[in-house]
This record gives sequence, structure tokens and C-alpha cells, in this order.
Amino acid sequence: MTKKFILAFTSVVLIPILIMVWITRQTTASEVRAFMFPGGMVSREELIRILAEYYQAQGSWSGVETLFATGGRRWRHEWQWGQWVMPAGSGMMHGMMGRMNQRLQIADEEGRVVYDSLNQNIGTKWSAEYLRFVDAIRVENRTVGYLAVEGGMIFSYADERQLLARLNRAAIVAAVTAGGIGLVVAILLSYSLGRPIRELTQAAAQIRSGNLSQRVRVRSQDEIGILAATFNQMADALEKAEQARQRMTADIAHELRNPLAVQRAHLEAMIDGVYPLSIENLQIALEQNQLLLRLVEDLRTLALAESGHLPLDKTTVNVAELIARIGEMFHAQAMERQIRLSLPDWSKDNFSSLEVLGDPMRLEQILGNLLSNALRYTPAGGEIAIGLEKTREQVKIMVKDSGPGIPEKDLPHIFERFYRADRSRSRAEGGSGLGLTIARNLAVAHGGWLEAMNSPRGGAIFILSLPTKRKEDAVSS
Repeated sequence: MTKKFILAFTSVVLIPILIMVWITRQTTASEVRAFMFPGGMVSREELIRILAEYYQAQGSWSGVETLFATGGRRWRHEWQWGQWVMPAGSGMMHGMMGRMNQRLQIADEEGRVVYDSLNQNIGTKWSAEYLRFVDAIRVENRTVGYLAVEGGMIFSYADERQLLARLNRAAIVAAVTAGGIGLVVAILLSYSLGRPIRELTQAAAQIRSGNLSQRVRVRSQDEIGILAATFNQMADALEKAEQARQRMTADIAHELRNPLAVQRAHLEAMIDGVYPLSIENLQIALEQNQLLLRLVEDLRTLALAESGHLPLDKTTVNVAELIARIGEMFHAQAMERQIRLSLPDWSKDNFSSLEVLGDPMRLEQILGNLLSNALRYTPAGGEIAIGLEKTREQVKIMVKDSGPGIPEKDLPHIFERFYRADRSRSRAEGGSGLGLTIARNLAVAHGGWLEAMNSPRGGAIFILSLPTKRKEDAVSS
């Protein structure tokens, strides 16, 4: 990842620099030429060529001063009707020479000055020694005149190439310097940005090896920071799931060991002749076997519900009829324990017409677990009341008992597997510890929820929330 970051940053830095250098070299050459020669300066070679063409066309230096008349446009020559024609507005070279503070002198083939930009030496003859230091003007391999340039600047094509070479070197040095700085910055940024990724990779490797306590430091609030926080949340969930799995494995082993040990002890006692082979003794072994079967079936139901694979035979269920059936099923047990079981007032708010979409057997299982739990903890002479509320989108079935309630420290855990608030009860009396867990998962499978709380007046309240049946549900069913 760090190498990719470095390569990416380096490309981002170097590619624009290389493009900039190439464009600069191209545009610098054209701009230098445009300014130095056609646009503002005339090279010595070009000036000599122009003067030579003038002499060749005219046959003499007569009127050469017109080449340097002011006008602002570039001079060009035309030969028409046997004479030299000067276009209107010519004389750019004079303006150029003035701007560059140059003095130009032109002499004929004998070295006599025929033009002086300062009008001082016209007619003066240069010495043979002086002629060695000025530029000769040649036409058809014959010297026809001389050009002397004093002061200011005048450039040759060699000067142009030298200037361009220096500018190119400066551009290359700037590019190399900027590229080097950019590369250093790219390396530093790559390591800085890659550090959270490396930490995540190392933490993931630790978790893969079984160290679920591994976490990473959240250094920012950007995408990398969000990824790190999400990773930590995932690690928390995995650690909790692993702890729950270990606890569940230990609990299942414990729950299976007790009935198996009782069953084995009774069978060995009957085989050894300690207990007679009677119906009563066989009944004890059968009860332990039934307890095992119930525990295994509860575990299977819970596993299917938690994985979302529990088959539900959903149909329209009348809530009043469902509660009536459950009340009838538990009426005898309530009477036996001297507990009063009260049902909702069906005439209130037209409760008798309430309907939900669900599996009747599974809904009875939920309410059966709630009533069994209430009967277990409600003392004799107490009361269990089934209440009903409806909203536009939900039906709430409440099971309230007059028992001691749920200790506050146990309230957040009562829907966990094998959790019992009263650990002094045996499994035969207190159940498998999976009833409430199964009940909540069945409620979720129906698109609802199951929650518990303590009543201000004492006792526990379990609230089963189910979505009401909609018109489209009726059509699909």
C-alpha cells in the first residue's frame, strides 16, 4: 500500500512538472523569437540581409535612411516598376533601435558613412583598421558596404540559442528541485496515510490468529478513521460472540450433564439390583429423557430462529381467540396454584376484531413461555393479568404478574441463553433457561419485539409487540 501511495503521489507531482517543463521550453523558444526578432528586436544577421537586399534592389545606398523611418510596422521590401517601394507605415527598425538605445552606421564599399542614426558621421570615411571590426555587407560575394552597431543590444541566432539553453537549464533545475521536494513529501504522506492501513492489517492478522481483544487507534474522523472505528466495533462484536459461544457451550454441557447423570445413575442402580425394575423407577429415567429432549428441541428452535431459518406457517390470527386459547390452557395450572388469571375486556375498543399475521403455534409458544414464567414466580393468592393495547401499526399483548419482579441487575440479561435470575431453582422447577430467549427470537421472526420491565406497583411486565395486519398482508395470505 505504501509503494502504491508513493507511486501515486510521485506521478501526481512529476507528470504536471514534466508537462510544465515541456510547455515552457516550447513557448519560451517561440516567445523569445517573437520578442527578440519579429516582435521587438532584429538580429544582426537579419539586418545585414535586409541591407544587402536593399542594395541589390537599388544598386546603391541612396535613400537607405528610409529603412529606419518611424512608423511602427515591420519593414518589408518590394520591387515594383524598377524601383524600391517602401510600404506605408514602415520603419520599425528605427523604433526598435531607439528603444534599445543603439547607434547604427552604414558605410559604402569604400568605408564612407552613408547613414548614421545620430546624423553625426555622415560622409566620414572609416579607417582600414576600423573596418576589420564591423560587419561587411555582401551581395553576390562582393562587399558593397559595412554595418557598425554601437551601444544597446543586438542579438544573433547564436545568442538566441544560448539564451534558450540557459532558460531550459533553469526550467530543468526547477523541475528537478520541485520533483525532489515533491518526492520527499510524497514519501512522508505515503507513510503517514499508510500507517492506519498497516495497523488495520496487523490487527486483522491478530484477530485471524484468535486474538479477539486486538483494537486499532482511531486517529481521525475521515474515511480511514471511520474504517478504524468500524473495525473496532466488528472486533467487539466478534469478541462478544466468541464469549457467548463459549458460555453457551459450557451451559449446554452443564444442562445435558445433569439429566444424563441422573438417568445413568437410575439405570445402573436398576441393572445392579439396587433399585427394583419397577414402573416408578423407569418413570424417573423417562422424565430425565424427556427433559433432555425438551432441552435439545429448545436449542434447535433457538438456533433456527437466530439464523432466520425457522419455518413459520403464517396465517391470519385473531388476537382475542389466541389469548382465549392460552388462558384456557393455563387456567387449570393457575387454579392449582391459587392464582387468578384475568383476560382483557373484549368489548373495549372492539378488541375482538384485532388480527395479526403470524404462525398460530409459534405465537402460542411465545405466550405460553410468558405465562409459564409468570406462574413460576407468582405466589399463591396472586394474580396474572393479560392486557391488550392497540395502535395504528402495532398490537401489544402484556402479561403482568404480582410476583416479586425482576432484580434490576438481572433485568438486562433475562433474555440471554440459560440465564436465570433465581439461580437456586433447579432446572426441573425453573425451566431450561431458554424460554425467554426463544420467545424474543420468535417475536423478532414475526416482525415484532419482546421486552420486560418492572411495574411501579410490583411484579414484572412482559410486552409482546406485533405488527397489525395490513390490507396487502390480507391479499398475500
